[in-house]
Amino acid sequence: MKPLSFAQTARAVLAMALAVLLSTSAIVHAEQLRLTWDKKTEVAASGAHIGPWRGHRTDYRYIDDPTVAINADNVVALAWADQSRRDMFFQIYEADGRPRLKAPLNISRNPETFSWLPRMIITSEDPSHIYILWQEIIFSGGSHGGDILFARSLDGGKTFSGPLNLSNSLGGDGKGRLTRRSWHNGSLDLAMDRRGDLYAAWTEYDGDLWFSRSGDQGKSFTKPARIAGGAEARPARGPSLAAGADGVVYLAWTVGEDEAANIHLAISRDFGSSFGEPRTVFQRKGHADAPKLAVDGKGILHLVYAEGATGRRGPYGIFYTRSVDGARSFDTPRGIPGAHLNRFESAGFPSLGLDGEDNLYVVWELYPKRGHFPQGLGLSVSSDAGKSFAAGSIVPDSLDPALGHNGSRQGLLMRKLAVNEGAAIALVNSTIRRDRASRIWLYRAQAARR
Repeated sequence: MKPLSFAQTARAVLAMALAVLLSTSAIVHAEQLRLTWDKKTEVAASGAHIGPWRGHRTDYRYIDDPTVAINADNVVALAWADQSRRDMFFQIYEADGRPRLKAPLNISRNPETFSWLPRMIITSEDPSHIYILWQEIIFSGGSHGGDILFARSLDGGKTFSGPLNLSNSLGGDGKGRLTRRSWHNGSLDLAMDRRGDLYAAWTEYDGDLWFSRSGDQGKSFTKPARIAGGAEARPARGPSLAAGADGVVYLAWTVGEDEAANIHLAISRDFGSSFGEPRTVFQRKGHADAPKLAVDGKGILHLVYAEGATGRRGPYGIFYTRSVDGARSFDTPRGIPGAHLNRFESAGFPSLGLDGEDNLYVVWELYPKRGHFPQGLGLSVSSDAGKSFAAGSIVPDSLDPALGHNGSRQGLLMRKLAVNEGAAIALVNSTIRRDRASRIWLYRAQAARR
């Protein structure tokens, strides 16, 4: 899709942006919750040259693809891709906002292949453990390049293990296909349960959905198991994992090659050793995409996703449903109010977080014009475990036409939001103004009851 030029963007969005920024304060009220935001942090900056795709000869010189995790001590970990160096980088911030490392740490350490679209977990022990999963564009003989790599740190992010290839296949792993000619990279996820077992899921270009688990803190993973796919199946896309109590693991995804795609779900009740038969969560006429799962302290399963009522080319909204009976049934999906904020043509690719009081936080991409790159991030919260949501608002300082558009040019299947039990919020975004500058941003907030 062809992005807006900066001049077009500025003309179309400037008046809107000024109105938004004037009306958006540092405190967002949502039912009984108050979010107090710190000043945003510029984590990294670079140029923004984006040459045509030529495999590993491509001339990319920009930074992109951030993800974030936060632990109980309000320590925030970030990872992102440096396209010019073709590697994954890492930084960690203390609770007071100071960076722990003198310089970002190179995690992937393979400048011969591109590293894209990570997922990350940070634990609360001392020293904390950090686990990172990402897509490495390795061309190994198949029609599309891509493998799923994993690395871990057991010393609070000072050092990381060498990358472990979990997929090691010809399938073009990490691609979430919409059509034969259209897909998003970053079709992967990583989760951890209460006892510390790790779960990884990803899709490949031809559409199979794979799952692997680790019971030894990421030292090794099981041989990948195919959860969905096959010659007659529609291609799986955008997996999301959530670990409940007593060994229950939920895995959701959507499908490509279908204008009326629905969300699918498979459940394991033995710590990921096996999964039940996949099923459709609900049948609707719209195009459902980019699901995100979370399980709260009462065992309620929460699901957010984007839905285009008229198919994948039409405008999208952000929808929510939940199950209170272990995914045997779900509430009727409903749109989060004000997701378009009356100023945007579309909204998509949500992230979902939960705090220790089962409050829900949803963040999504905002599109001034559908079919173009997003600008700014939307936000809504629920203080009653998903029974209702506050009207959407714009994340403070996330919309600035002078910075260009949101990044993630390789795909918007990401995890940009992290929330800990104490209702501390960490949010990341990237911005790109082509041939000018690219940046990685960290936003931090604290939620408190009135």
